[in-house]
Amino acid sequence: MNIEGLDYNTQRKKLILPEYGREIQSMVDYAVSLPDKNERQYCAETIISIMDSMYPQNRDNADHLQKLWDHLALMSNFKLDIDWPFDVSQAQKIQTKPEPLSYPMNKIPVRHYGNMVFELFEKLKTMNPGEERDELLRITARQMKSNLMQWGHGSTDNEKVISDLARFTDGAIQLDPETFKFDKYPSRETDRKRKKK
Repeated sequence: MNIEGLDYNTQRKKLILPEYGREIQSMVDYAVSLPDKNERQYCAETIISIMDSMYPQNRDNADHLQKLWDHLALMSNFKLDIDWPFDVSQAQKIQTKPEPLSYPMNKIPVRHYGNMVFELFEKLKTMNPGEERDELLRITARQMKSNLMQWGHGSTDNEKVISDLARFTDGAIQLDPETFKFDKYPSRETDRKRKKK
């Protein structure tokens, strides 16, 4: 859309580092175009002081000034011919994007427990009875009850957790509801009453 007299950012050149804005980019472009090296140097130092004042909270970082000069080098496409106070040869690394993390696409029987709880089930299957397994079992049962409550399946009762533990560990874990002590969780009704107060 081209309307005479209106200047949209979408019609302008893409900014290299948008966090500094179009005005700083214009200053950098101007500094690159200056014929005199002393003027370019003075202009670059002025731009750095403006960039520094834009993000004063970063001054505590040890490499703060190095990053500012790296950003200046990037915004000038490394065309700014000045005496750089820092080595800016590694500045290009700032713009390289990390590889996206792969998302675990495991098929799990019930999604409200989540992938990590199913990993705990697998671990519990192979563990020998003892103190370490008992502690992991307690943590797993607590997380299962928490997940049931969070996802609102209406049932956070101990029997459901005991049944699911036996089912998803292929019978390796058989808890006795009379002896196994679950962590106390407030009921939904108790939660509602607390929120009203």
